[in-house]
Amino acid sequence: MAAGSVNPFNLSDSEEEAERRPDGADTERSPSDGAPGRSIGPLSPQADSEPAALLLSSNMTSPSVEGICVSAAAGAAMGASAETRVSVDLIAAQLLRDQYILTALEFHSELLEAGRELPRLRDYFSNPGNFERQSGTPPACKEQGLGPGGQLNRAGSISTLDSLDFARYSDDGNRESDEKVAVLEFELRKAKETIQALRANLTQAAENDVPSQERKNFKSSPEIQEPIRPLEKRALNFLVNEYLLKNNYKLSSITFSDENDDQDFEVWDDVGLNIPKPPDLLHLYRNCGTSLTSPKETVDIAIGVDAEELLGNCITQEALQNAELVQSAVVQELEEKISQLNSEKQSLAEQIRKLQSDIQALKKHVSVPPPFPAELGYLKPDQVPDAGPLDNGQYTDIRWSAGCNDVTDCPTLNSNTDTVPPMALPTTPPTHPHTKLKEQSRRPVQFDQPNRKLSPAFHQALLSFCRMSADSRLGSEVSHIAESEESVMLMLGRCLPHIVPNVLLAKREELIPLILCTACLHPEPKERDQLLHILFNLIKRPDDEQRQMILTGCVAFARHVGPTRVEAELLPQCWEQINHKYPERRLLVAESCGALAPYLPKEIRSSLVLSMLQQMLAEDKADMVREAVVKSLGIIMGYIDDPDKYTQGFELMLLSLGDPSERVVSAIHQVFVPAFAAWTTELGNLQSQLVPTLLSRIERLLKDGEHGLDEHKLHMFLSALQSLIPPLFAVVLQNAPFTGRAKLQGEAPPIEVTRFPRPASPLQDVATVIGSREQLAVLLQLYDHQLEHEGTTGWDSLLWVVNQLLPQLIEIVGRINVTSSACVHEFSRFFWRLCRTFGKIFTNTKVKPQFQEILRLSEENVDTTTSNGILTKATVPIYATGVLTCYNQDEDRKLLVGFLEDVMTTLSLSHAPLDSLKASFVELGANPAYHELLLTVLWYGVVHTSALVRCTSARMFELILRGMSEALIDKRVAPALITLCSGPEFSVRIATIPAFGTIMETVTQKELLERVKMQLASFLEDPQYQDQHSLHMEIIKTFGRVGPNAEPRFRDDFVLPHLHKLALGNNMQMVDTKRLDIATQLFEAYSALSCCFISEELMVNHFLPGLKCLRTDMEHLSPEHEVILSSMIKECEQKLENKNIQEPHGSVSIAASLVGEDAKTKFLNKMGQLTTSGAMLANVFQRKK
Repeated sequence: MAAGSVNPFNLSDSEEEAERRPDGADTERSPSDGAPGRSIGPLSPQADSEPAALLLSSNMTSPSVEGICVSAAAGAAMGASAETRVSVDLIAAQLLRDQYILTALEFHSELLEAGRELPRLRDYFSNPGNFERQSGTPPACKEQGLGPGGQLNRAGSISTLDSLDFARYSDDGNRESDEKVAVLEFELRKAKETIQALRANLTQAAENDVPSQERKNFKSSPEIQEPIRPLEKRALNFLVNEYLLKNNYKLSSITFSDENDDQDFEVWDDVGLNIPKPPDLLHLYRNCGTSLTSPKETVDIAIGVDAEELLGNCITQEALQNAELVQSAVVQELEEKISQLNSEKQSLAEQIRKLQSDIQALKKHVSVPPPFPAELGYLKPDQVPDAGPLDNGQYTDIRWSAGCNDVTDCPTLNSNTDTVPPMALPTTPPTHPHTKLKEQSRRPVQFDQPNRKLSPAFHQALLSFCRMSADSRLGSEVSHIAESEESVMLMLGRCLPHIVPNVLLAKREELIPLILCTACLHPEPKERDQLLHILFNLIKRPDDEQRQMILTGCVAFARHVGPTRVEAELLPQCWEQINHKYPERRLLVAESCGALAPYLPKEIRSSLVLSMLQQMLAEDKADMVREAVVKSLGIIMGYIDDPDKYTQGFELMLLSLGDPSERVVSAIHQVFVPAFAAWTTELGNLQSQLVPTLLSRIERLLKDGEHGLDEHKLHMFLSALQSLIPPLFAVVLQNAPFTGRAKLQGEAPPIEVTRFPRPASPLQDVATVIGSREQLAVLLQLYDHQLEHEGTTGWDSLLWVVNQLLPQLIEIVGRINVTSSACVHEFSRFFWRLCRTFGKIFTNTKVKPQFQEILRLSEENVDTTTSNGILTKATVPIYATGVLTCYNQDEDRKLLVGFLEDVMTTLSLSHAPLDSLKASFVELGANPAYHELLLTVLWYGVVHTSALVRCTSARMFELILRGMSEALIDKRVAPALITLCSGPEFSVRIATIPAFGTIMETVTQKELLERVKMQLASFLEDPQYQDQHSLHMEIIKTFGRVGPNAEPRFRDDFVLPHLHKLALGNNMQMVDTKRLDIATQLFEAYSALSCCFISEELMVNHFLPGLKCLRTDMEHLSPEHEVILSSMIKECEQKLENKNIQEPHGSVSIAASLVGEDAKTKFLNKMGQLTTSGAMLANVFQRKK
């Protein structure tokens, strides 16, 4: 019978018979009766040798033997039947002993029908193991001369009853047919069970046959979970259904059974053949945390048992000798196998040594580069033989047996030598220092023992005076040396938390490699989490260099452990410090999210990390943290592949563009926008969604801002569009008709340095977007040839730019306020970058024609109202400064000069506003390279025959003088202005006054200042200008503007005296409107000059008299101004009196004199009630530079 099967012979029937006999006679020998001897009657081996042989043959395959001789049992039964009634259990036991299986089966069936089930028969027939190992022969076989090994009637399986046709041995011929039916039914049931068992065994065998590569993957990557096996699934299904039934989840159990209809949940044997049933789920859950017994604590124990105790009294000496012969044969066979395996092992070891020696010989002739540091300390998990269980925090001393002199003799390595292929062993030559150290550490340690006879206790007591400390934590760590790499990791994990707090803050970055290495290789997740927590909290406020070191370590950690552990171990550390009080720590979190992005699972990258950065961007108050967040978001956009996140990315771009910090906005243009544009290009949304959305936002902003445009938002959207120009051009190149021919071309000429505008970052470089500068050069050559010779037919990406983008941009340009210099400048820079990026041919053939069609600068359209309308808008300055200035060759400069001359002429002759022309001159005048060109345009107006054009030219001089060199002003500007003053028209002369004033304000050359002073003096003193009201208004306005910033000598000798004269003359003006106009301009001029230091003499002779004359005018025309003037005069007089007492010869400042709190409050209140111009009020409290 199989081991572990139910034994039907647990009770001794001979003892039962003895108890039932009245005389108590016992014909059988008790197992405790001394040595076996000869028994009388049926117990002798000669009386019944065949049953003994049959029993011996059955015992050869079963370790559980309880032998009772057949003849002895029969004799006992016959003797007992004469006096007492035989028990049913005794009959069943006798039938089973004599191998009358069919009779026992019929007996068992009859008992079941009568309701008297016998446990012995039930257990026997319910155990398949009783038939799998059965090798006995029916009694009829003996009659035919067949021994135990005789041939059976059927050639089927010998492990079940289907191989025995018991019907032919029946004594009752009338029941032969019934017995055949019973046997067939039994064989059918056993066949089904056998099929089910074989199917389960086949499934289990298939499950165990895992490919070697998959096993390596599971070993080398513990985080990869091995897929569930069918056998495990069936076992878990059974336990789950059992749990549901025990806890009254009946409906769930029914549903669960229906979903697994291929499994019988009533019988555990349906799970698999001979598989022990595990405990229930509750027991498994409660014991899941308990550690299993270490293999080092298990010991194999052999127990010797006497044969007499196992076989009983009926085992004869002959049977024992036969059993010993069989066992000796088995032992001999096993020894032969062991010797064969040992020889194979030795041959393999010889092959390994030979291969290693060959490798060493080859390495002596070939210079081997130093291996990567990560490969020096350890091999991969699938290349290292299993060295036994890990050291679970227990210290072990290094101890070796004295006979372990060779690698193959060491028990640790010898266990795996046969299973490890030769190529999996380390091939590093023994001369390597790491290998040397490793070999030395594994050699047996031997010490010289003294020839003394001291007791061990005395030795121990003597050594106790060495004062070694092993009681403390540190002493325990020091007194033991780790014996493996795993033990080293465990030791580091225990020691590092105690080392870090005691290291200086300035030197803690030296611990980063040690912390990271331990965190990578430590087997305990809790310890790894603690080490990573130490890493992120290593330095209280890490500086830039320390943060870079930590980030480098985090990236190395991520590369080593894979995405699963990065998500589970590193990201929680970032999340914990997202709201840390120190900005340096939050900055480390923001930078870590970007650095770890390539090593995270894509689902986490586009969900958790993106949400973390979005939260920090919206809530963090530190500019440097938000800057790092924007850069990390850009990196995320370079790795994200979820199209549903496009809207979130666009909103993040707008949120970042609206940030008040310049460094954040700069970061988004350098990193985020190019990365987002690259992703949008892959999605195919750059031309269809991203650019049109920004244009629609600009149009809506202009529509809503007719009464007050939000220039900040306009700048935000337009700067985003400007950053999208390089990727837009890359899309045009990559989708061109010639893209397929680009690889077939030869070497293309190098790209000029000035071909493209200087990019804000490498990500905005078109060569970076395309892939390489060589590939870009080939594409540019084909691009220019296509535009110049072949056209744009079939070029959808470029046609979209020409037919949709440019017309929409030109329409938007016509709607912006021309007086807003910021808007004009932004659009001008946008068109400049657009034209420079797309090239000269594109600009000349696609951009300029569209502007020229709208502006219509032909002579016949000079007086038409349509041309006047468009010429007064921002289209003119943007076309002039954004398109015509892209290229600086002679023909380009001539085109710009001609356009400005035509615009100046057209606007002047049509009496149109000059705002568009002024905006053009202001934008161009900011660049000194265009000063000569602008002076050429203005000289064209100076010598023009029309006074209107000359007047316009005179007013334009004022706009370009600031920033112009004095030499250029002396040689070209001053002569042109004097030429204009020599003309007969007073309007032209008056138009030159602001330009003269600007020269007085900006120039320091004395000769030039004298010439300008003479010209201004002629305007004031020449009798022909005495009645020129507009001239006086322009002069007073100019004095108020340039007086505070002009030379003090010019202000004292020229400005203040002439203002006094103009104020005195205005008292005699008869026309109230003219008198009020002059008075208002004088009030603004005196308000601006009151902040200057004025000498006492000028104060007495000119400033105070001028203020009193002005007060006289304001008494009749503007009483509110008169109150302020009276206060100013009073304070000046009081200050003069104080000054005469303290500093008789000092100078006094009107602004400094107004120190009284009441007077100052009254003065400021009155000033706030006035409706003076903003330009004049801005100069009121300016100090002289």
